[in-house]
Amino acid sequence: MIVRSRSPLRLGLAGGGTDLSPYCDKYGGCILNATIDMYAHCTIEMDTSKSGVSFYAQDLDEQYHSNLTGLLPLDDSLVLHKAVYNRVIADYNNGNPLSVTVYTHCDAPPGSGLGSSSTMVVAMISAYQKLLNLPLGEYDIARLAYDIERNDCQLSGGKQDQYATTFGGFNFMEFYDENRVLVNPLRIRRSIINELESQLILYFTGVSRSSAKIIDDQVKNTNDNTEKPLQAMHEVKQLAFEMKERLLHSDVSGMSQLFYDSWLAKKATSPSISTPLIEQIEDRAMSAGAKSLKISGAGGGGFMMIFVDPLKRIAVESALADLEGEIHSFNFTQEGTQSWKV
Repeated sequence: MIVRSRSPLRLGLAGGGTDLSPYCDKYGGCILNATIDMYAHCTIEMDTSKSGVSFYAQDLDEQYHSNLTGLLPLDDSLVLHKAVYNRVIADYNNGNPLSVTVYTHCDAPPGSGLGSSSTMVVAMISAYQKLLNLPLGEYDIARLAYDIERNDCQLSGGKQDQYATTFGGFNFMEFYDENRVLVNPLRIRRSIINELESQLILYFTGVSRSSAKIIDDQVKNTNDNTEKPLQAMHEVKQLAFEMKERLLHSDVSGMSQLFYDSWLAKKATSPSISTPLIEQIEDRAMSAGAKSLKISGAGGGGFMMIFVDPLKRIAVESALADLEGEIHSFNFTQEGTQSWKV
């Protein structure tokens, strides 16, 4: 049997970082995000005549093979692949190993700021769900993906990515203590989505970043009640509410203005969010006529979103042409993770 799945990557439009514990546990967090037509892909082949487990991360040129021995050790490479496999056989297959070959690849590199790691975990869970007909709803898939990443693998990060790719579309998400999450899907008119696509440039800085240092800074600031960064986090959250209102009122110009306020507030939460390269990109883009911009994800590199008047789009793209980054075309997508049998 062969099954496939794909899960969309997301743009963080506002509120990034407020989904991190302990901030969301103490103060409540909220995030506005939207999924785009870039994906994490997974194919699983199950052949009971074989006696092993194989994983191929084709975009990373990494692979792993094991005999059917039960739970796999979470060490060396492809830890997420092993962790997902372990939870599936432990929770849904009575601990019995599965003779599977898993192939994955993603349209964006790790550290892109588009939630690629969490999106890949959801894509794999979605494929196993189809393979074994698992009784998992959308919240179940997202919670399982979060639990695998944060608890089983001990990887730092927030909660928004798992829910964004599972549900898909434009969502306003709320995060509270005891892992309570509320996903509010937003109904946005097609004309507004078209205008957002016309005004947004998605620019990869050319640098994949590790978010661990930024997340550690934000966690420490919350635990220590460090006044200035903590106040900046409160402002990031408030701007997420305001951005949602502008979006629901079809106020694209207002969203552009809040974008830059959100970027300034985000930079104040950790000194690691911006870099000399990001500042150079910002200077080039704004000097060429961009209206505002911000980084997607934790910061430090990855993808940037640049708001431009469509009539100045070519000028802004030309101003960035000799840098090491590159522009990616994209469209927003309304569908979350999907899986199917071949």
